[in-house]
Amino acid sequence: MTRVGRAVLAAAAVTVMAGCVTQPAPLQGEYAAITPRMAAESDVAGSTVRWGGRVIQVEPRENRTCFEMLSTDLSDNARPYWASDNTGGRFIACRNGFYDPALFEQGREVTFTGRVSGYENRRIGGYDYRFPTVEADVVYLWPVREQVDVINNYAAPWPWWGWW
Repeated sequence: MTRVGRAVLAAAAVTVMAGCVTQPAPLQGEYAAITPRMAAESDVAGSTVRWGGRVIQVEPRENRTCFEMLSTDLSDNARPYWASDNTGGRFIACRNGFYDPALFEQGREVTFTGRVSGYENRRIGGYDYRFPTVEADVVYLWPVREQVDVINNYAAPWPWWGWW
């Protein structure tokens, strides 16, 4: 194979591989490998992070909106996923502007990018919890996942079984 042929083949392979799992453009980049649980236990203020999870509540304020989130791991495309009941803790992400709580309703999946700006202590029931806060550059609301029930109808081994 010629040098040009190898280069074309390599370029095609890279293009195909890049198309398999891609993150939405606003979520692409390099981020610190810190979870909200890690951030709550140590001081990582100033770190650039990409965190996501499900909305617990949305708090519109005068010039900004803050989201209280239940964190989960992110899949290869940066979408939150629920492989188990093990969560990554909670965090608060804030961004300038109004984000409608009717659209960002409880349970919706959102991914944020931004800098850890500090910490806020709040109570969850009777428990004091230290929430890391993120000044969000990106607020990415994922489409609602459609639940599909799969029904398998297997053919009987003989025509007179199950054909009536």
